[in-house]
Amino acid sequence: MREIITVECTICKNKNYTTTKNKKKHQDKLELKKFCRVCRKHSPHKETK
Repeated sequence: MREIITVECTICKNKNYTTTKNKKKHQDKLELKKFCRVCRKHSPHKETK
């Protein structure tokens, strides 16, 4: 049921993290506030394919 997704920074577009998500319960795109090592600050990260 759970699928691995990649999360990328919305500022620099760098793919920093991978996480899992239940696609049956949550069809919308995931958005998290994570630390970006390239920007060197906390920024919103969105789910990508």
